Amino acid sequence: EVQLQASGGGLVQAGGSLRLSCAASGLPFDDIVVGWFRQAPGKEREMVSCISTYNMNTRYEDSVKGRATISGDEAKNTVYLQINTLKSEDTAVYYCAAGEYCGLGDMDYWGKGTLVTVSS
Repeated sequence: EVQLQASGGGLVQAGGSLRLSCAASGLPFDDIVVGWFRQAPGKEREMVSCISTYNMNTRYEDSVKGRATISGDEAKNTVYLQINTLKSEDTAVYYCAAGEYCGLGDMDYWGKGTLVTVSS
């Protein structure tokens, strides 16, 4: 059974940092794409960042470029998303997902979200 467990959300002040974790099981961790997506209240879900675990290529949504770093730890089957200089517009439920390609419609497996609230 495939499981993706996201954690690390919480309440953070604007300008602060947060590291989200996505622990994966039931997947070939060295041959998948893991992505972080977010959905803010009243908005559509959007891609934040993805990493290909087989070559460690990464991709970032424009609003987090330069502020976010996605990384993978194969030994722990875990993908991390570090976001610095948090802004109020980063407030959202963050989901991790896995699939063959990086894209909202390309992910085959989804975990439950973790809420990130940025206070100004």
